[in-house]
Amino acid sequence: MGYSLYNRKVFRFLPFLPLLAMLAPAAVLDLSHAVVTLEPNATAREKKAATVLVEEVEKRTRLRLPISTSTGEAPVISLGRGSGPADGYRLQVSRSGVSVRGNDERGVLFGVGRLLREMHMDRDRLGVEGDLSIASAPKYPLRGHQLGYRPKTNAYDGWSVPMWDQYIRDLAIFGTNAVELIPPRSDDAADSPHFPLPPMEMMVEMSRIADSYGLDVWIWYPAMDKDYSDPKTVDFALKEWAEVFKRLPRIDAVFVPGGDPGHTEPKYLLGLLEKETPVLHRYHPKAQMWVSPQSFSQPWLEEFFQILNRDQPAWLSGVVFGPQINISLPKLRAAVPAKYPIRRYPDITHSVQSQYPVPDWDIAYAATEARETINPRPVDETNIFRLFQSYGIGFITYSEGCNDDVNKFIWSALGWDPERKPIDILRDFSKYFIGDRFADSFAQGLMALERDWRGPLETNESVYTTLEQFQSMEREATPQVKENWRFQQGLYRAYYDAYTRRRLLFETAAERTALDKLRDAPRIGATDAMAEAEQVLDKSLEGDPWRARTFELAEALFQSIHMQLSVPRYQAIAVGRGANLDTIDRPLNNRVWLKLRFDELRKMNDEASRMKGLDEILNWTNPGPGGFYDDLGDLTAQPHLVRRPGYKKDPAFLESSMVGFAGRPYWPKSWWTHAGSLNDTPLEMRYTGLDPNAEYKIRVVYAGDSPSRKIRLTANGDIEIHGFIEKPQPVA
Repeated sequence: MGYSLYNRKVFRFLPFLPLLAMLAPAAVLDLSHAVVTLEPNATAREKKAATVLVEEVEKRTRLRLPISTSTGEAPVISLGRGSGPADGYRLQVSRSGVSVRGNDERGVLFGVGRLLREMHMDRDRLGVEGDLSIASAPKYPLRGHQLGYRPKTNAYDGWSVPMWDQYIRDLAIFGTNAVELIPPRSDDAADSPHFPLPPMEMMVEMSRIADSYGLDVWIWYPAMDKDYSDPKTVDFALKEWAEVFKRLPRIDAVFVPGGDPGHTEPKYLLGLLEKETPVLHRYHPKAQMWVSPQSFSQPWLEEFFQILNRDQPAWLSGVVFGPQINISLPKLRAAVPAKYPIRRYPDITHSVQSQYPVPDWDIAYAATEARETINPRPVDETNIFRLFQSYGIGFITYSEGCNDDVNKFIWSALGWDPERKPIDILRDFSKYFIGDRFADSFAQGLMALERDWRGPLETNESVYTTLEQFQSMEREATPQVKENWRFQQGLYRAYYDAYTRRRLLFETAAERTALDKLRDAPRIGATDAMAEAEQVLDKSLEGDPWRARTFELAEALFQSIHMQLSVPRYQAIAVGRGANLDTIDRPLNNRVWLKLRFDELRKMNDEASRMKGLDEILNWTNPGPGGFYDDLGDLTAQPHLVRRPGYKKDPAFLESSMVGFAGRPYWPKSWWTHAGSLNDTPLEMRYTGLDPNAEYKIRVVYAGDSPSRKIRLTANGDIEIHGFIEKPQPVA
């Protein structure tokens, strides 16, 4: 017997009653005829905040509120200045209207953003709870996101100036106060077929847009040239960077990563930045210079700390903690002089091979949706934020597209108030971007999408429930909501996940049946058994409606935000860059490997050899009497793996074992995943209850995504089974 909890708002079923009359229990102030007022001495950015309010209300209600410097009989939404902590505001609702008082220019904008999020907006209706009284200021002074206009970002390269303006505005409404741009030359292609403007021109426009809202502008500027110990290389960099600095209307800080891309010894990298700082100040006198020790080897990391502690360079403004730093943030904070603040640079965009990979991800997802799929992770991102929040002044997230859109808003909200619950942040997000009607249902849907990525997909029936929830919203949605790209992203993920599970179950069952056919080989012969098995393996889910709907939503996303989910259809830069429509049918069983083995066995001259080969297939995971078989990439078959602290305490897996993905379709499926560890942390297996009088033979498959790494195997910590060797390639 099942039990379902349904959450419905009354006004869904009473469409003819006035919306504002049903927003109990608090009295609602009707603002449908309100006037927005500004103080006579309002600055350009305060006027911009008023424009934001008027335009965003009109988009959602069709109501155009007038802006004035005087009041009349209508309810008033009064915008002005107050006093208090930076970026803060006070929002007060009374019978006569609404007062928004920002502590500074940005505070006015953030106060307007809060008002927009609190309002109830529907077609021709606008209201706000009549008892609101809010005084708020952010916990952390830096709350930003990287916005890279470059080909690899899977959507951003197709965005026009108005689209960038809208996205930057959206972020600001939720408390973002900084954006980070990328220069025309980076670790990317020089051009994209989707670019509406050349990279330098768009960079100028994005700097201008951010400045119009009063947001800080950072530049992520990699030092990519080969040899910065060469004065000619340094001279070239000084001239190249100066041209970018000169053209941008606003720069508040430059962040230079130590690697990814780039690979320069600390003394030469810091020497370059010491020379670049006065060039930066020539055009932006107050701009800061920041650096990260990303990709540094241990000797280089020690050299970096030595220089900072010994010289304490005055030109350096702070240090960034980002991906590929082989120590934790607490250890970095302890090693860097206290005078230098630390800024976080968390990877919120990648699902695997990243700073914070999805824990316990099923291989079916990794093989199909892959590294840059649409990835709302509200619970994970909240955990990551809170674990290390006290060690930095804030963050600018590492992002490579709008696939991580939800995660950006989670970080912005937590940067303002770290105690907020993920579901409450998502309700704000859903209410504002999707609409009052879907405030809770879409928020719960986003939470469900994250849960659907937990653990083995084969047993996760909730994936279908999540799709049903999104399909219910899809049926209720207005044409405007169906055209909303954030709504489309949620639907795309729900359909893709569900189709992947349906196909996984189908292909898993087909493989089981095929193996049963092989077991008939002693009766019908090896050749006939393989033929029957192959017939079963070749069946597919032709014409599946969930697959078809996924393709329709991919087209909708290309039309709405130029999201490139396919290389041949939408000219994405590469399949691995978020083009997971091209991998939606990637095999999820051993079909390819089995058929290759069948081809090899058919070429054998005698039946005994063919039978022996089939027996090897059927007993692939059988270690024999008293033996143990561990598939370290399979969450259900790794009972002896020592996982150590685990994801909640160690989301970067600096001390914990992790599941990695580096398979090839022509390998057996057990080789598609592996257990791994980082920074030479030992990968440990613990066996108990072994027979002390028996001899055990160990057979290991060394796979993984780093074939050049050397590896050794020991027992009980000091018995060397074999010394350092390179992993065999191809894997044997």
